[in-house]
Amino acid sequence: MTPDEYCAQRASRSHSSFTTSFLFLPAERRRAITALYAFCREVDAAVDDCPDAETARGKLDGWRNEIAALDASAPIHALHPVTQALAAAREHFSLPTEQLTEIIDGMEMDLDHARYPDFKALHLYCYRVASVVGLLAAEIFGVTDRRTLKYAHDLGLAFQLTNIIRDVGEDARRGRIYLPQDELARFGVSEADLLECRPSGNFSRLMEFQAARAVEHYGRALAQLPAADRKAQRAGLIMAAIYRETLDEIIRGGFDVLDRRTRLSKPRKLWIAVKTWLAA
Repeated sequence: MTPDEYCAQRASRSHSSFTTSFLFLPAERRRAITALYAFCREVDAAVDDCPDAETARGKLDGWRNEIAALDASAPIHALHPVTQALAAAREHFSLPTEQLTEIIDGMEMDLDHARYPDFKALHLYCYRVASVVGLLAAEIFGVTDRRTLKYAHDLGLAFQLTNIIRDVGEDARRGRIYLPQDELARFGVSEADLLECRPSGNFSRLMEFQAARAVEHYGRALAQLPAADRKAQRAGLIMAAIYRETLDEIIRGGFDVLDRRTRLSKPRKLWIAVKTWLAA
């Protein structure tokens, strides 16, 4: 199995909304974004699939060494298939090791922080695990105007805020609550409400507040995308359209997220993708 085949297989197993957009990219860009996505999945799994925190830290340190080897010109054959694919992508696209390492740092935050006191504290986590990915993805898609990076930053944040809303119940059962503690208190929602799947008017109002924040970031991101880069960034716009539709579906469903996960069907995602690609 080649590194590209490994990454494609790793990405397909995730059933993510992101991968739909990859289908519309030229081969070289598709291989690069698939390698980046596979890397994110690997480091995420290093944390989520390890019940022991120290084992998870060891795996993340292993990935730090892999990424450091990209700048050290280590023998490619000695590296993980994902790192090999990233090395090939770096021949054509700007994928700084500092940013790849920052993604690892973000994943490690899940080992140190199961709660966030306020949105300012949560913002750093969102930046590392999502905005940095958005910045790297934007470079792969094509950037001629540096304002596009502001769009990518805010769009990544909007994606992560949507993930937090979608996965409230699932995350709580893993012992993690990403909703800021001061906002839980403001709306009168307890951790027990989340852990025991107790919906209420207070919970709905809390989630409306979270959704409004995400919608604001979608709007801010899209307003910052320069016309010169709009066609190049169509894959990102497809991601945005699918994620925004997922958020809208959650809103229409009354924030029924404590004991289920909202998903769009494959045909629906493909329809959104085609419509968005043609409109961009």
